[in-house]
Amino acid sequence: MQLFYHPELNSTDSEFSIPKEESRHIVKVLRLKTGDQIHFTNGQGWLFNCTLISANEKKCILSVDQAHYKDPRSIRLHMAVAPTKMNDRFEWFLEKATEIGIEEITPIICANSERKQIKINRMQRIIESALKQSQQLHIPVINEQRKFTDFIQSEVNGQKFIAHCMNGIRTELKNSISSESQITILIGPEGDFSVKEIEMALEHGFKPVNLSNNRLRTETAAIVACHTIALNYD
Repeated sequence: MQLFYHPELNSTDSEFSIPKEESRHIVKVLRLKTGDQIHFTNGQGWLFNCTLISANEKKCILSVDQAHYKDPRSIRLHMAVAPTKMNDRFEWFLEKATEIGIEEITPIICANSERKQIKINRMQRIIESALKQSQQLHIPVINEQRKFTDFIQSEVNGQKFIAHCMNGIRTELKNSISSESQITILIGPEGDFSVKEIEMALEHGFKPVNLSNNRLRTETAAIVACHTIALNYD
């Protein structure tokens, strides 16, 4: 099954059109014709079985034959991750996290962050592409970047963890998860969190956890965390 993404598609729609870029891909690249079946999702849990009723490379029109809803998984994982120095590494994390399963991502700017700015529109496109490739129906939320201090001081519900490399008592993430339905995990930059940031996180209820016996890159640590949660809840 090849899956397309249309965020404006509603479960009550009987007919809809798609923009030029997607239409051209359907007609010119995939060579689909009037009467062909196509699958769409709006990223909100709905799978739409559709029929192409007008195959025009400038604007395709489709009818909705059936609409099926899939419940989200029982856990809501929010990863607050420092953007990596090299953009492609953070983009790799976004892609793989979407494939594995994640509900929300917030880029956080830390004291040791080497990258201070990200292009949110590009991040969104990467997530959308990964959603379609992995045939998932719930799209993760990608938030605007935030300063570490601002994020820590905001209201964060559920279980809260910080993965860092400093010496001290840290429990294994897999052994720290309870039955709560929301989990937030902090992953720092290449230079790790600062001592002050770790202390601040602990003061705000974040528990220190270990992800591996090895020293992991930022994007690898974030993926390990996603996979650990997936193994316990999927």
